[in-house]
Amino acid sequence: MLKIYNTNLENDKTEEIKEFKKGSWINLVNPSDAEIKKVCEGVNIEEDYIKDALDYEEKARIDQDEDDNVTFIVIDTPTLEKSEENDVYSTIPLGMIVVRDDFFITVSLQKNKIIENFEKKKVKNFQTYKKTRFIFQILYLNSSYFLNYLKQINKETEIAEYILKNSMKNKELLKLLSLEKGLVYFTTSLKSNEAVMEKIMRGKIIKLYEDDEEILEDAITENKQAIEMAQIYSNILNGTMDAYASIISNNLNGVMKFLTSITIVLAVPTMISSFWGMNVGLPFQNSPFGFAVMILISVILTLLVTYWLKRKDMLN
Repeated sequence: MLKIYNTNLENDKTEEIKEFKKGSWINLVNPSDAEIKKVCEGVNIEEDYIKDALDYEEKARIDQDEDDNVTFIVIDTPTLEKSEENDVYSTIPLGMIVVRDDFFITVSLQKNKIIENFEKKKVKNFQTYKKTRFIFQILYLNSSYFLNYLKQINKETEIAEYILKNSMKNKELLKLLSLEKGLVYFTTSLKSNEAVMEKIMRGKIIKLYEDDEEILEDAITENKQAIEMAQIYSNILNGTMDAYASIISNNLNGVMKFLTSITIVLAVPTMISSFWGMNVGLPFQNSPFGFAVMILISVILTLLVTYWLKRKDMLN
């Protein structure tokens, strides 16, 4: 999908346009080869910039090509992938390309909530021609969304823990495992984004304006807070998983101990009855009360074995 937006200097309104105009913002979402070619020819850049941003495994980084006067930035953005079993928290790359101070291009593999905020005009003081501010606003929103997703993860963890207290279900354990996996993705991505923002903060690649620098500082602060939260939640979740693993193991040991004890108890009457089934002479075999005696002996021995097992704490 290809969309082009431009802020009118006269009325300061951002509207969608059809042609490539200087100062405009070009948004690409999972673009086709034809759309990539159209954009690259329209703004005169190499296709590699866009294709690199579409690589799912692309890491957060910032590069500058002085020959083409192109600045290429990739950051990781949070996403929630729906699945039949468990929703998975993950990250996807978002590419930002500044072309000769004339065009600003954003590239993503799928619809991005951060970009949608700009498309729906929910961001204050947003103009397509103020590219430095645009980048910093994206970085700030991205850090904020990480914090929101981390709060969701914490809530889902608490719900799963509450359910597990009442019943040990594989579904909830898998949910915790999925959340733990998401926290690992988040922590790695946040640290990579921090390195990119710290590099921008030095002012060697992107020119910093006094009015916009505060947005970048806020973005770095939010990102650091998100890193701390992700690490705290990850440690808590690791401890929770270990605790439930121990509980499950103890429960299993208790069940096995109980079943073993029951097996021993039931073996007593079986053993006694098998003696009277042998073809050898035994006491009371010709007595009319032989069966009753056999039952009585079995009950007495069973009670004695049961008492002994309870003394050994194997039937509690």
